[in-house]
Amino acid sequence: MSHASEPVVPSNGAAATPAADLQHWVLTLSCPDRPGIVHAVAGLLAEHGGNITESQQFGDPTTGLFFMRVQVESSSPRAELEGALTELADRFAMTWGLDLAGRPVRTLVMGSTAAHCLNDLAFRQRSENLPVEIVAVVSNHTALADLAAFYGIPFHHVPVTKATKAQAETALLALVADLDVELVVLARYMQILSDDLCRALSGRIINIHHSFLPSFKGARPYAQAHDRGVKLIGATAHYVTGDLDEGPIIEQDVERVDHSRTVEDLVALGQDVERRALARAVRWHAEHRVLLNGHRTIVFR
Repeated sequence: MSHASEPVVPSNGAAATPAADLQHWVLTLSCPDRPGIVHAVAGLLAEHGGNITESQQFGDPTTGLFFMRVQVESSSPRAELEGALTELADRFAMTWGLDLAGRPVRTLVMGSTAAHCLNDLAFRQRSENLPVEIVAVVSNHTALADLAAFYGIPFHHVPVTKATKAQAETALLALVADLDVELVVLARYMQILSDDLCRALSGRIINIHHSFLPSFKGARPYAQAHDRGVKLIGATAHYVTGDLDEGPIIEQDVERVDHSRTVEDLVALGQDVERRALARAVRWHAEHRVLLNGHRTIVFR
C-alpha cells in the first residue's frame, strides 16, 4: 500500500524545505566599511530561511569600502528578500543587487571583421555553460553574418561612417532597449564609442584589446611588437568608459614569446589570449563576481 510522503524533519525538529521550493540567489553589495556588516547580512538571510552556500568579502583600506558576494538558497519570495535588503541597505548605505544564480545574462556582441572572440563566446555559450544568452550580433561590416547564422544568432548590420556615427549609436541603443540587453561585449569591434554611449551603458559594456597599449598604437600592432622584439604578448578585458581603453580592468592574460616567433605566430597567440581573457571577464560579470571600486574592480573568483 502506498503512503503519502511526509516532510523530512531535521534533528532540531523543524520541517526541512523541499529542494524544489528553494531558489538559489546571488547577492552582491558594497558600502562604507564598518563593524557588523557580515553579521547583519548573514542574520537577515537566516531570518528569511536562507542557507549560505558561498560567501566572499573584501574591505579596501584605500577607499574605505567593503565588498561582498553571497550565494544563498532560500524559499522566501524575491519581493520579501528585496524588501528586507532595502531596509538593510538604508542602514549601511549599501549599493546592492540580487539575482538568480546561473541565470543567463541577455548579451549583445559587437564585432567588425575578426571572428575569433565572437566564435569563442558563442561556442562557450552552447557547449560550456557560459551563463549568457547572446540575443544579437551587431557589426559595422557583414563579415560575421555567416558565423552568427551558424549559431542561430540574429545579425544586425549597422554601418558606421563619420557622418552616420550618431545614427548608428542611436540604432544600437534602440536594439539594447528592444531586446532587453543587460550586457554589451565589444568582441574586436573596431570603432570608438562616443562618451554619451559609454555613459548610457556604464558598468555593462566590456571590451577586449591587446595589452601592448599605450605602445604600438594604430595599424598592425603585432608587426610593430615583432619589430621591437617583445617577449610578452597579452590581452586586457575591461569595462568601457569615455577614456579610450582605460576603463576598470576585469582580467588580463599573457603569453611568453621569443625571437623564433613570426608576426603570424604573434597574431595567432594574441587572438588566443584575447579569447581567454574576454571569456573569463564575461563569465565573471555574468556570475556577478565583478564589483566596481572606482577605477578598479573587485573580482570574487
